[in-house]
Amino acid sequence: MTTLKERLKQGKDARKNCSRSSQASLGKINRDPIPLIKASSEGRVKSLVELRYGRMLVSPFTFYRGNALLQAHDLAGTQNMGLVSPICGDSHLMNFGGFATPERNLLFSVNDFDEAHPGPWEWDLKRLVASFVVAARDLRHGETVEETVCRQVVGAYQQTMLECAQQSALETWYESISYDDLLQQASKNTLEHVQRAIDKAERRTHAELLPKISERDAHGRLIIRDDLPEIFHLHKNTTLLDAEDDWLRLSDWRPLYKTFMSDYRSTLQADRRDLLSRFHVHDMAFKVVGVGSVGTRCLVALLTDEQGFPLFLQFKEARPSVLTHYVKAKSRVRHNGQRVVEGQRLMQSASDLFLGWATGPNGRHFYVRQLRDMKVSAELENFDAETFAAYGHVCGRALARAHAKASGCAAQISGYLGKGDALADALFKYARTYTDQNERDFERFQLACRKGQLRARSEADFAADHLP
Repeated sequence: MTTLKERLKQGKDARKNCSRSSQASLGKINRDPIPLIKASSEGRVKSLVELRYGRMLVSPFTFYRGNALLQAHDLAGTQNMGLVSPICGDSHLMNFGGFATPERNLLFSVNDFDEAHPGPWEWDLKRLVASFVVAARDLRHGETVEETVCRQVVGAYQQTMLECAQQSALETWYESISYDDLLQQASKNTLEHVQRAIDKAERRTHAELLPKISERDAHGRLIIRDDLPEIFHLHKNTTLLDAEDDWLRLSDWRPLYKTFMSDYRSTLQADRRDLLSRFHVHDMAFKVVGVGSVGTRCLVALLTDEQGFPLFLQFKEARPSVLTHYVKAKSRVRHNGQRVVEGQRLMQSASDLFLGWATGPNGRHFYVRQLRDMKVSAELENFDAETFAAYGHVCGRALARAHAKASGCAAQISGYLGKGDALADALFKYARTYTDQNERDFERFQLACRKGQLRARSEADFAADHLP
């Protein structure tokens, strides 16, 4: 058994093969981004790919959010310290936020694991710091804020990883970042933002969502309301599925739901299967989510218990991780829904009560969770410089905790990081130059859309197609 000092030295020795200054390299950027963007759209609902491109066209920041595959390709040409462990795979700043534990406590952590896969921890940290600089530039915060927030992210990651290195395995496993902690640590300027997030989370319940997205039909049955292009039924004239889509050959949504549930129930703990059995399903509809996920299949099912209280379950398609072709390490599970769920359970200190996975018709993989339940994300547009930096700090803490818990190698990572500014200097350089690269890629994407190489449409375009 090695001592803490020996494990720290192992990490420090890794600098011989991968210096911290080498982490500033951008990797394989001598490429045309358009074929990679097209590749990331393969297998998606064709009409919704146009909406995906429309959302990516909004700004360099939405472009960055919507295309994790491009950065994974680039990072494959960079050095790393040689430690491969489960990572998020798409750890940009909007994939962090608040969520409810099964005990109804509000925690802050990484909250999107669609791309979870074994890989170098540096890739997650680089995607995070670059996302902050991309967002800071997009929001016109200025160069000083760009550097400050980048150093806050790296500094918090560095300090938290050292704390984890000194903890027992159980302490690291159970440790979490609660919103009560954030309230106690908040300055006067950031306190209001934390409290607003808590208040918003408390309102984001299934009961609060029910009247917003559902109604009674002419026969008094409870149904989900179509709201194009965000929500639509598969077999109505509002559907956005392609005419040849195999799901349209089903009679309605019920065979699809039945297929999901026969598989999904077995992935839940026995007590949660019992709880689920107390709900009856009323309806299911397609729900478009996010930026990078647009065009992948995502459905929401409306269930109620015997007293009429609702439960919304989200069935989200789990495609192969964007990291699959860029790292030598392979996921130990073949089902992509299971890969997402196990990645989430491993990296979060607590996870959704109904988190599980299923296989749909024709073998597509899905994972399942509650929709919206106390989930909150950062409102970046309302952040001043101090709040933006504070948000960077807590994201750095959360990512370090996720990596420490998942890898069990906090000491080795901490030994590599050290206590000085060497890595922060390198990653600020990386983030700044990758932001420049992202803007060049965005310009080429814009040009491809203007020339008709890629077809982009907005929400308004889709809605106008279905006006009465």
